[in-house]
Amino acid sequence: MTRTVIAPEREGDLIGLALADLEDGKSLELPGELETVVVVLGGVVDVEAAGVSLGTAGGRSSVFEGPGYAVYSPPGTALRLKAVGPAQLAIATAPGGEGAPAKARIIGPADQRLAETGKGNWSRTVRTILGPEHAAGRLLLGETINPPGNWSSYPPHKHDREAPPEEVYLFKVDPPEGFGVQIRYDDAGTEAFTVRDGDAALIRSGYHPVVAAPGYSLYYLWVMAGDGRKMIPHFDPAHAWVQGS
Repeated sequence: MTRTVIAPEREGDLIGLALADLEDGKSLELPGELETVVVVLGGVVDVEAAGVSLGTAGGRSSVFEGPGYAVYSPPGTALRLKAVGPAQLAIATAPGGEGAPAKARIIGPADQRLAETGKGNWSRTVRTILGPEHAAGRLLLGETINPPGNWSSYPPHKHDREAPPEEVYLFKVDPPEGFGVQIRYDDAGTEAFTVRDGDAALIRSGYHPVVAAPGYSLYYLWVMAGDGRKMIPHFDPAHAWVQGS
């Protein structure tokens, strides 16, 4: 079963995000009209790109277990993913951009940039699956894990100054009955959102810190797309001092 989580809603929107739950032996076929990254959230899939086998991707039972696998496909390359046992996939798409030429490939943990970022109660784990240093047309994508009670996207930062990107978050919580909070603010005002397991958020502008409730680990898949492939955080001047504390 596949369901759309985020669909481009207005002219200029770029990112699409869908979830697919596959039973053992079932296949997902993606036409490949757009640049696509499929993140294996759990389970294992056999992967074909334009009818050619790329191998097997996956292996973790949960996003909280450790780094996982993803499948990259440039525009014009159809994908077929066949589940080896139950599998859950996140499918991120965007129109092709002007980034480095890229080919369809499996991205494993060894291909990702893994980092422990921040300190104290704003430390978190960041897994950059597709960063500016990786060949792609437009998409940037990765995973962040907040330990219980910890903040991320902190000090508060935004990405909307240079080659303004959109950003989409897909949240998961462990245990799943827990929650977190995302705050979004700019000169126009402030909003706060409770985020629960399976929620998604589309961020077009502004600062957007996230905190996990005590007792619950918080995960989010982040997807960015804009006119360029830069990841330059612009920190809120009121809170940037925390970086040097």
